[in-house]
This record gives sequence, structure tokens and C-alpha cells, in this order.
Amino acid sequence: MARSQGTGGRGVAARLKEFLERFESLAVRGVLLGIFVTGMVAEFVKPVGDALQGQTFVGGALLSLVGYVLYDALKDMASAQRAPALTRIPSSSLPEYVREAFSARKVDICFIGYTGETLKEAIYERLNHLLDGDGQARDVSIRMLVPDFGRAMSLPSRLGPAGEPVDDPGFRNRMAERCQKYDDQLHEKIEEFDRVQGVRVTCEYRLYDGVPRDKICIFNESLVMHGLYDLSATLPWRGERYYDPKGYQTELSVWSLRGGTVPSAEAVAMWTKHFNDLWKLGSTPPWRRQ
Repeated sequence: MARSQGTGGRGVAARLKEFLERFESLAVRGVLLGIFVTGMVAEFVKPVGDALQGQTFVGGALLSLVGYVLYDALKDMASAQRAPALTRIPSSSLPEYVREAFSARKVDICFIGYTGETLKEAIYERLNHLLDGDGQARDVSIRMLVPDFGRAMSLPSRLGPAGEPVDDPGFRNRMAERCQKYDDQLHEKIEEFDRVQGVRVTCEYRLYDGVPRDKICIFNESLVMHGLYDLSATLPWRGERYYDPKGYQTELSVWSLRGGTVPSAEAVAMWTKHFNDLWKLGSTPPWRRQ
């Protein structure tokens, strides 16, 4: 399917931004190192010092060296202070936030929802970039909570004659196989990090009881997104219609510690605790029990 012109324009802009950020660290480090070398040479080589018309260069040179050494830490701090521009976003914007989460050295991504396809695709892309040496992430943790499709469910389900939900094991198995596929793809990608020194990546799926009502994403324990699936959405399958939440169309409310407000901090703490509590209650999926 051909992309629209608007979508293509956003794609070009995103790739340009990514290209510039990829070489930002190298450029800044080069400048800082250049200042240090120039300062030390000017301090101890008189003709150079005279040409630069300076009295002492040791202090500036040492400061630039400190900046060079602490650049990663300073970048993490700056990223942590960057507040999101919106308080409500479409799920289609998730890749942008995944990319920003991977700009930290320690990455922690948590998900509660339906299948997590949108988030999985964005994570998979960032792992590819990390394998190519693009990014400073050194410890990546991914935790995905999806429904237990092995149980009878009212959602997803087949529409009965009067629109009532009718449990359908075949459709549930279809969703379970989809989650297994995503889990396998991420694990296969993570195995490629065995050859990468100094980078640790883990991923785990667990199952929760109940229907997929909430879509929750938590990034680096500081940014939370929450939305409600459209429980009335349906799709055709094998000549029938099925209740099937449209996760890609779900709008998400955003709370961030970077916003600096008490309500945001309380919301982040509440949703993070909620996820951790559900995680403890979650079960290992059957495809991982072997």
C-alpha cells in the first residue's frame, strides 16, 4: 500500500532527525576533545599561546576534558528533564517515545494491553539500530503483559445473533499465536546481542487474567501512557464478525516525571505500582513453559 505524501514527509523528517542525532555524540565529543588539546598546546607552546592571545588555558582545557568524560551522564540528565509536548497522543506516535527511551543508557519498557504489536515493532527497530552501534543504551529490559488467551473470553469473541459475545477458541488461539510470534521475534533479535560487548538486553512475556481493556506503556519508570481500547470495534474473519480491540487507534494520556507536577508524579507512581503488581500475578505463557 502506497504511503500518503504527508506520511512520507514525516518519515523523511524522522529519518533526518535520527541521522543528525546519530552523529551528535561524536561531534560534541570531537569539539570538547579539540578544545582540550588546543588549550594544553596553547599553555605549553608559547607561539601558539601568543597567537591565541590568552594568558592561561589550563582551566578551560580541564573543563572541556571533564565535559568529554561526563558527556553521557549530562545527556541522560538533559533527556530526563525534557517534558513531552502533548498530554494526549495517538498510539501511532509510540515509536517516537520508544526512540527517546533508548537514548538513555538504562532502558526499561513495560506494557499492558492486547498484543502489543505497535510497541513490539518500534522496539524491534531500535534493537536493530543498537546492534549497528547507534545508541548509548547498555541495559535494556522489556516486559510485556498480554491476556491469557487460553481461557474463555468475552473479548476477543465472535458476535452472536443479537450482538452478544460468543467465546471462540479458534480466534483466541489466533491471538495467542500472534503474541508468541512477537515474543519469538524479539528473542531471536536479542540473541544477536551475544556478540556485542557491554550491552545487556532482556525480554519477557507474561499473561494476565481478564479482557484487554487498558493499554498502558511505561518508559524508563518516568513516562506513563494510558488509554482505553474501543471495546465495540469489530473485524471480519472466516465469514463471521469478531469483537477485536483496535489498539493502533487507541489514544493515550501521558504523565511524566519530567513535567515536574505533583499529579504527574502521583500518576506515574500509581501506574508503575499497578504494572508491577499485575506482573507478579502474571503467568508464564505456554510457549515458554517448555
